[in-house]
Amino acid sequence: MVSRKEQLIEAALRYLLRHGLANLSLRPLAAATNTSARLLIYHFGSKEGLLAEVLAAMQSHLQASFARLAAEAPKRRNEPPLKTFWRWATAEEHCAYLKLLYELQILAARNPREYARYLKRNSMTWLELVKQALPPPERTPAMATLLVAVFDGLFIEFMSTENRQRTTQALDQFIRIVKRARASGASED
Repeated sequence: MVSRKEQLIEAALRYLLRHGLANLSLRPLAAATNTSARLLIYHFGSKEGLLAEVLAAMQSHLQASFARLAAEAPKRRNEPPLKTFWRWATAEEHCAYLKLLYELQILAARNPREYARYLKRNSMTWLELVKQALPPPERTPAMATLLVAVFDGLFIEFMSTENRQRTTQALDQFIRIVKRARASGASED
C-alpha cells in the first residue's frame, strides 16, 4: 500500500515535470496535488525537504531505467554504450526527467549547504553506474568521469537548443575520437 507521503512525492514529481522549478511555490503545487501547503510542510518539513524527496524518487526511477538499459547493452554490441545511453536519454519518455534532473542539479549546486548530501550521492551513483556499463579495461573513475562530463555538456546543449541532430553528431564525433585513440594505443603496445 502506498503511503500518503509517497502519493504526494509522485504527484509533486508529475507537477515538476510539467512546470519545472522556476518560481516554484508551495501553494500552486499543493493545489495541483490535492493537498495544502501546510500538509506539504507537515510531511516534508520544508520546500527543500520536499524537493530532496522528489529528487530521490526521480533518481531512483532514472537509475533503475539506466540499469535495465546497461543490462541490455551487451545485446547491442555494434553500438557504443555512450550512444545507447544518449538514445535512451533523449527519448521522449526520459527526456523530461533528465531536464528536471539538470534543473534540480543546478539548484542543488547553488545551495550546497542544503543539498550537499544529494550532490555527492548523485554524482557518485551515476559515476558508478557508468563505470559498470563500460568494458572491463575501461572501468576507471577517470573514464567514467570523462563520459559523464561529455554527456552532461551535450545534454545541456540539447536542452538549450533542442537540436538533436547536431548534438547527436557531436556525440558520434566524440565516439570516433575515442575509437581512434583506442586503436592508436593498441598499436603502440
